[in-house]
Amino acid sequence: MNRFVVVSAAVFLLISVAYLPLLNELYWSTLTSLIPPVRVVADLLVTNGTIFTSDKSLPFADSMAIRNGRILKVGTFTSLKELLGDGTVEVNLEGKVVVPGLIDSHVHLISGGLQMAQVGLRGVSQKEEFCNMVKEAVQNAKEGSWILGGGWNNDFWGGELPSASWIDEISPHNPVWLVRMDGHMALANSLTLKIAGVTSLTEDPVGGTIMRLPSGEPTGLLIDSAMELVTSFVKEVSVDERREALLRASKYALTRGVTTVVDVGRYYPGTTDELSWNDFQDVYLWADSAKKMMIRTCLFFPITTWSRLSDLKLEKGAVLSEWLYLGGVKAFIDGSLGSNSALFYEEYIDTPNNHGLEVMDPEILSNLTMSADKSGLQVAIHAIGDKANDMILDMYESVAAANGERDRRFRIEHAQHLAPGSSARFGQHHIVASVQIICLTMLILLLRNWVLIELKRSLIYFNLS
Repeated sequence: MNRFVVVSAAVFLLISVAYLPLLNELYWSTLTSLIPPVRVVADLLVTNGTIFTSDKSLPFADSMAIRNGRILKVGTFTSLKELLGDGTVEVNLEGKVVVPGLIDSHVHLISGGLQMAQVGLRGVSQKEEFCNMVKEAVQNAKEGSWILGGGWNNDFWGGELPSASWIDEISPHNPVWLVRMDGHMALANSLTLKIAGVTSLTEDPVGGTIMRLPSGEPTGLLIDSAMELVTSFVKEVSVDERREALLRASKYALTRGVTTVVDVGRYYPGTTDELSWNDFQDVYLWADSAKKMMIRTCLFFPITTWSRLSDLKLEKGAVLSEWLYLGGVKAFIDGSLGSNSALFYEEYIDTPNNHGLEVMDPEILSNLTMSADKSGLQVAIHAIGDKANDMILDMYESVAAANGERDRRFRIEHAQHLAPGSSARFGQHHIVASVQIICLTMLILLLRNWVLIELKRSLIYFNLS
């Protein structure tokens, strides 16, 4: 009898253990069914709009529900009414168009923001207007303080390059430094040249040019790495000024529908590599922690600091927050078209024997690119002239062959002028042609002159060959 009881108890225990998961699942499913489901409520509901969805099955919608900064649903107002709640804000778009935020793949965000608070010469189309704006800035400044600004484009007033003589008389006691819109040339007045010690005896630095009069005296224009002769004397803007510049530029970007940018930093030929890193530490990390970021930003750093960025990405990862991302590294091989420093096979017609500049030693650049790519970083190199583009295409092909296959997405920034047949190499080797609308506008200004002299080039921006 005792044996029967023991065996029966054991069998019952085994059956209970075997069916326990089923009973447990049944118990919890029954309990869960008794709990009312949590209702999702939108923070914001926009209605009565023309919303482009990028979805072929529903190209346009009239309403959109948003919660915690994320789109919950798009469709008709009727289909979204269930997402309305006590805290939902409704906005009637009155038929206005809504499109996804734009991404600008190449900006100098803080530089642009700083320039917005300085002497703004963008769009100036006459010499008199140029001089008057500098004169006004001098009159509003303290004697001895720097007059900084830029954005000028000599092509807007017919092509004549400005010189120190334009502004010396109106700025005898204030050093002036005005950067061209492409960042590859700047105008200094005579006082600035004196402070920097730039004279007729000063030699052109490697990768730069001091524009001169027939007498050998500097005109006031410095190109690419020659700008460093002056920038080392210009007082660095304060942390607060740079933070304000970020906020100013970000607000402006949003007014134009730009919600994400790739910021290649305040890194130009003639500047220190540390500017981009200082801005990262002092401005971007501050804005992110203080919840002041307004647009998503992917940061690129000077290629000479590739190991520093590689270590940081290994430590922190590429995504620092929903607003801030660590991208890759940036370099330059040549200058710009407007400053006659873009590197071409042919010489410039208006400056004989000038083919442009190599602003960085190609062998050094190749070694840096090889190392950066091997560490897994994306590499972006500025190239304007046809020879410069071929040099970078050759370099990228060589690096890819040495380091092996991977999704590296090499970038050539601007890719403005290409030799015949070079455009096909971008697709063949999966190289990104990172082109900008500002290059198109500059080319439109120059196109008439090219036609007059029967100059034809292969351009990504036009179907010329």
